[in-house]
Amino acid sequence: MRVLNDEVPDDGDFDAGRSRGEFDHITPEDITRGTGDPPGWLGADDIADLRSRMPIAYVEIVPVRVDDFGRITQIGSLLRVANDQSIVERTLIAGRVLYHESLREAIARNISKDMGELALPVLPQTLTPFTVAEFFPTPGVSPYFDARQHAIALCYVVPIAGDCKPQDETLDVEWVDPHGPQMNEFIEQMNDGHGTIVRQALAWVNL
Repeated sequence: MRVLNDEVPDDGDFDAGRSRGEFDHITPEDITRGTGDPPGWLGADDIADLRSRMPIAYVEIVPVRVDDFGRITQIGSLLRVANDQSIVERTLIAGRVLYHESLREAIARNISKDMGELALPVLPQTLTPFTVAEFFPTPGVSPYFDARQHAIALCYVVPIAGDCKPQDETLDVEWVDPHGPQMNEFIEQMNDGHGTIVRQALAWVNL
């Protein structure tokens, strides 16, 4: 079984035998249930200090639904409370790449964190992103803005095969027909460059 939800494999996972150094004694429950912190884990103050000193690696995922022929039928987004807790915003799945975590594991973990363990993402065969979004803490430097940090996000289109149950800070998961009349409104409701990422994803898949 492939690792879908955790950065640390169970005994039956395909890469369970891979040496992970300090991670070898950490179990998935330590990460998902908060019973322990992995090596290299940073507290809120430490990560805030790090964000002020160096770029942070992220993955950003445009979730899609596909038909039996692999054609995209719906584009997904998340409804979440903004970082300043002021409004509910429409956004994409995004999250840091953790220490000693592969990109595929980061993609799977962040999808599971926001959409639940039964989302069943179809992970990309290639790790080449369709675009790289550089988020800056200063408005106007690039189309992408994040007041907290300078973040470098590798962006992927990932089909979702299972059922979605909003998790963590996600309030709801909404889907829209990429050919429908609501698509432009859907994109315009995304702030700080996330709508630009969706437009690039649509162009990449020839929609």
